[in-house]
Amino acid sequence: MLVTQAYKFALDPTPRQTGALWSHCGAARYTYNWGLMLIKQRLDERAASLDVEVPWTLPALRREWNRAKDQVAPWWQANSKEAYNSGLDALARGLKNWSDSKHSRRKGARVGFPRRKTKHRTRPACRFTTGAIRVEPDRHHVTLPRLGRIKTHESTRKLARRLEAGTARILSATVSCTADRWFVSFTVEVQRRVPANRGAGEVVGVDVGIRHLAVLSSGQVIPNPRPLDQAQGRLRRLNRQLARRHGPRGPNGNRRTPSAGWREAQRRLGRAHARVANIRRDRLHKLTSELASSHGTIVVERLNVSGMVHNRRLARHIADAGFSDLRRQLGYKTVWYGSTLFVADQWYPSSKTCSACGATKAKLPLSARVFHCETCGRSIDRDLNAACNLAALVNELVAGSGPETVNARGGDASPGLAGQTPTKREPRTSRELGKTGTAGWQRPTARIPHTN
Repeated sequence: MLVTQAYKFALDPTPRQTGALWSHCGAARYTYNWGLMLIKQRLDERAASLDVEVPWTLPALRREWNRAKDQVAPWWQANSKEAYNSGLDALARGLKNWSDSKHSRRKGARVGFPRRKTKHRTRPACRFTTGAIRVEPDRHHVTLPRLGRIKTHESTRKLARRLEAGTARILSATVSCTADRWFVSFTVEVQRRVPANRGAGEVVGVDVGIRHLAVLSSGQVIPNPRPLDQAQGRLRRLNRQLARRHGPRGPNGNRRTPSAGWREAQRRLGRAHARVANIRRDRLHKLTSELASSHGTIVVERLNVSGMVHNRRLARHIADAGFSDLRRQLGYKTVWYGSTLFVADQWYPSSKTCSACGATKAKLPLSARVFHCETCGRSIDRDLNAACNLAALVNELVAGSGPETVNARGGDASPGLAGQTPTKREPRTSRELGKTGTAGWQRPTARIPHTN
């Protein structure tokens, strides 16, 4: 099976290499801002009824840059041509996203017009697609165009073995800096062998939440590490230090010049935030890998996270849990491990339905952590009840269906008692389970196929 995946390694560059890395990232940012200024100038001229060409695509931006680089950037030979191409490519992507969003060709929230990148508010990054891009055989060095041989902080054994065996091919390399730490990420085309799934045929429902990171229909409870909550004391202290450390006022009398102490406090705060993100990412990767490799079918819910974070009392906890990243990782890891992922529609009442008799409640407040069924008298933990309902949903679909299939991505899929109709649809990214009737939600009887 041929897939595209990334391998990310921390770097240990020398001081000279660090300067070269900053120079390349600065060159990418410079060409991005130069191209954006050119686009705005051409748009203004077109608005004034002048017949001018607006370089909207990457090839057009490259032609404009090659004509003007000797005048606007006489130092351009100090960096690889890939650095300038990286900035122009980012601008072309931003313009395309804005245009597609404006003309309703792009899903999700509305994308604004590209804005200028500043040195202190933009993550330094540069992408290489051509030239000498290698992982050295000694497993502790990589080679990048114009940057040369750079030592890695960790072993590159996993990627090096695949490259030597001929089962992987490097497509591009991206260097970036996070919290004063440099990384290189290789985009690799890999020939993966689908391993034997340890839980083939087993169905598990996964209910994610804040109290617990995940509750499985088997009864297993995955604790939530809550890295952001655990780091709140340190983050508050570092933010106070950052607010107190500042330099003298500038010539205009308002802006303050950052002092050395302020920059050091900013680095410490950045490292603290990076540690929180690493803990969250590590826990999610371990959980999703275990689920995808030990179960044949995994069922999760489609959650309206962008709407959930509007709750000011729970917004930070919801963002700290990483609901959408968990579903994203399951999406590609189930392909790697030969399992199947089902995503239930966001209107499916998994928490309000009794997993024993199927009775559905009209309302269930968040404060009710135990589900009490008035029909059969069953009492069960709210999250475990939702996970059991998700697992039972797929069991009924598989057991009660024939070769016929239906497409459930219509706009009236499972609005339930809320009377709402989803307006955004994501074909080929999930299986929206459920049908609706005039009296409320009803269990589906047809099988929804999954295609990876």
